[in-house]
Amino acid sequence: MISKQFLIFGLFILAVEYYSFVALRTVLRPTNNSTQWGVFLLYVLLSLATLWSLWAFPHWGKTAWPSVALKYLVNGLIGVFLGKVLIAAIMLLGDLLLLLPNAVKFFLSFKNSPADVPAEGSRLISRFTFISQTALLMGAALTSGLLYGMTNRYRYQIRRVPLNAPSIPDAFKGLRIIQISDIHSGSFDDREAVAEGVAAIMETKPDLIVFTGDLVNDKAEELEPYLDVFKELKAPLGVYSVLGNHDYGDYVSWPSEEAKKQNLETLKQHHETMGWQLLLNEHVLLDRDKQQLALIGIENWGAKVGFPKYGNLNQAVAGLENKDIPLKILLSHDPSHWDAEVRQNFTDITLTLSGHTHGMQFGIDIPGFKWSPVQYVYDQWAGLYQQQNQYLYVNRGFGFIGYQGRLGILPEITMIELT
Repeated sequence: MISKQFLIFGLFILAVEYYSFVALRTVLRPTNNSTQWGVFLLYVLLSLATLWSLWAFPHWGKTAWPSVALKYLVNGLIGVFLGKVLIAAIMLLGDLLLLLPNAVKFFLSFKNSPADVPAEGSRLISRFTFISQTALLMGAALTSGLLYGMTNRYRYQIRRVPLNAPSIPDAFKGLRIIQISDIHSGSFDDREAVAEGVAAIMETKPDLIVFTGDLVNDKAEELEPYLDVFKELKAPLGVYSVLGNHDYGDYVSWPSEEAKKQNLETLKQHHETMGWQLLLNEHVLLDRDKQQLALIGIENWGAKVGFPKYGNLNQAVAGLENKDIPLKILLSHDPSHWDAEVRQNFTDITLTLSGHTHGMQFGIDIPGFKWSPVQYVYDQWAGLYQQQNQYLYVNRGFGFIGYQGRLGILPEITMIELT
């Protein structure tokens, strides 16, 4: 029996294909028949390939790509499909804003003054042609942009973020904290490019390095080709890490529950092999010139439906309540944790460092303005946020998953300097 979700998705595909074809047919109307048939044939072949890509993407989208070439072919075809979705959306909007009102005008003019009909009809055709041309142009621009974005997946940006908070002890003023997040090593296919990103981190001469989750897509084995690369990350105050939602292996089928548990244990061992101290609902005290800050790390805790709550912040801060530690920094993978729990019940935590959103790897991110579709899901999705004396920084991610690229939202290395 056909499921409701499958039926809705099928109708969506049909609507996208219908409107895309109508736009193409409208623009090609002035051309000769042989040109039209040739373009239509190519369109049909491309549509079939795109439909196949919609099947291939979820089957291979994380770690099971048969080859690198096939991975980028499928991602390219997904870009074509998203372009067609935009075309369909514009054409549908054109129907709503143009065709329906003009249909009423056409009927009234025909009833009252038949002589006016041809002129109104010709204007309607002209406007519809313009809408079709605009839709195809914007759809092609989106597809081209997504294809271009596949060249940006290793274009690391170092973002320098000064943080001036009254709770920063004198000894920690000037402290350089490097934050990276969402490595997703199972998506990598260029070891040299990743190594260059690690080298860029070390060139900043950090005092402390933190990683805020999602080291792999699903399986610990994904990290093994890059263990020695990330082992190069070192800092005087240490390298600390937490787990993200992908690190638990919740998104793949395992032969047994024991196999899943072993995968997580192996991943924890990988942190140790790299010299990273994994914080599992616990904290450490970092000393500098006889003063201390508390670095708190919890397991994944997401407020959104479908994301696990493995973290226990009460457990992580246990023992700090009776100590005079003015500066507390929390590593928590999912930024939704900040509003849902940190700001509500732990107002003495000055800075929370998160990742998770990737900025959706798509959007506009320029000085003074940033936008991404992910902002309609997460209130805090990229950059620095402040409420009273509490701060949250959301890293845009070091790696990528799903879409093998980044358009407008580049991979990030964050350097936070306490001032």
